[in-house]
Amino acid sequence: MNTELLVSDTAHFRIDYEINPYMHTELQPDAAAATAEHAAIVAAHLAAGRRVEHVASAPECPDMVFTANAAVVRGDRAVLGFPPPERKAEISYFQEWLVDRGFDVLEAPYPFSGQGDALACGDLLFAGYGQRTDQRMHRVLAEELGYDVVPLRTVGPRWYDLDLAIAVVEPPYTLAYCPQALDEPSLRRLHGLGLELIEVGLDEATRLALNLISDGRTVTMTRGAPKLAAALRDRGLRVVELDTTQLAKGGGGVRCTALTLDNPPPRGSR
Repeated sequence: MNTELLVSDTAHFRIDYEINPYMHTELQPDAAAATAEHAAIVAAHLAAGRRVEHVASAPECPDMVFTANAAVVRGDRAVLGFPPPERKAEISYFQEWLVDRGFDVLEAPYPFSGQGDALACGDLLFAGYGQRTDQRMHRVLAEELGYDVVPLRTVGPRWYDLDLAIAVVEPPYTLAYCPQALDEPSLRRLHGLGLELIEVGLDEATRLALNLISDGRTVTMTRGAPKLAAALRDRGLRVVELDTTQLAKGGGGVRCTALTLDNPPPRGSR
């Protein structure tokens, strides 16, 4: 898992609208710095032995660099995202890319933030709701992708996607999370799963610390979360910390910039 990734680019990255608390149209990213940040993320993936696929961004899609919202993939099936209207134009480009590469692609019938609100952990799927994803999508994901869905409700717009509130560190056993980002029923549900949980403080979580990518050996994450980075190294993981200052102006970190293509299919499927 997380060894085959789909990324886009920052060629058209800009803040044209404000659909999360991190975005401010008067605070535009520096184009050259954003390009350098994204290139460093891709280089880190390649250095970790991951395969990286690319889809070109489109001029009318300023957020297309955040490919995680495009879909969620398991095996050879993909359920497309159903983003806010401001990002709707992105989906046709991702749909075309996935279809051209042989994926069985399904459209989401309800609002859905793609992998941003659907984090795979073995046969579990941590599925966010309360902000951008309609909870009715959970049944769709269970039926179409064969996951055991664990619903988790985030508590406010700062956690507009679940991948800002939790991170899968070593599937299927280890998860990092920010307790303040989830409601009480979700916390009870999470604690009842018998997983190893790494608690991350609000100070680091709000700096997008949990928006990371782990393949179980190497963790690629945003710089500026020393406590979490140390906890991961203590578990024997290699940790690569990267600057995401410009990408954060769009509300995204490392995890937001890559769609996982190699989530294993359900056992027994062809």
